[in-house]
Amino acid sequence: MAIEVTVLRVFSDAHGNFGNPLGVVDASKVEPADRQQLATQLGYSETIFVDLPAAGSTTAHATIYTPSLEIPFAGHPTVGASWWLREAGTPLNTLQVPAGIVQVSYQGDLTSISARSEWAPEFAIHDLDSLDALAGADPADFSDDIAHYLWTWADPTAGALRARMFAANLGVPEDEATGSAAIRITDYLSRDLTITQGKGSLIQTTWSPEGWVRVAGHVVNDGVRQVD
Repeated sequence: MAIEVTVLRVFSDAHGNFGNPLGVVDASKVEPADRQQLATQLGYSETIFVDLPAAGSTTAHATIYTPSLEIPFAGHPTVGASWWLREAGTPLNTLQVPAGIVQVSYQGDLTSISARSEWAPEFAIHDLDSLDALAGADPADFSDDIAHYLWTWADPTAGALRARMFAANLGVPEDEATGSAAIRITDYLSRDLTITQGKGSLIQTTWSPEGWVRVAGHVVNDGVRQVD
């Protein structure tokens, strides 16, 4: 029987352009042992499997897979799944993933999650000196034993930066928008940020000295994909 996969683009710009594709699946439809195979087949940077909340509940559980492995936390799947559940009539306050309890909130057409930077997968941070250097970076020049986050300021006064993410170690040669990396760079710089990543995806972050970072973004629904 075919499995329904809702395909979202998370962290689009305000006009619905760009964003990182995400597969969202009702976890009851796929056995845990089969989830990695489906995520690999789909090929998105992440696929999230959500245990649908009971009627009246404001919390849900989920697991997250890249094309090559399960990970305890990621930003764009948790934002996307939280948006998807609100659209289905079950908005969340919290989302439980293996790393911990993610706080969820909604502000107009933005969906936000709050998480701790240590939940994010490890990656190397590369501070580049210009937008040209960032644009000219070649993923082939970076090792595949760890993910690489490249960034440079677009407007430091406004907290605006440009970024790219190479994550061959997770099965993702280049990630269009990376919420977990946005959390880490926000904690690294200890300030609120507006991050433009990849071709033009937009991530907004809010830093807290208590160790939490809020990540907010727009989500676009690209429909349902049937997978045998």
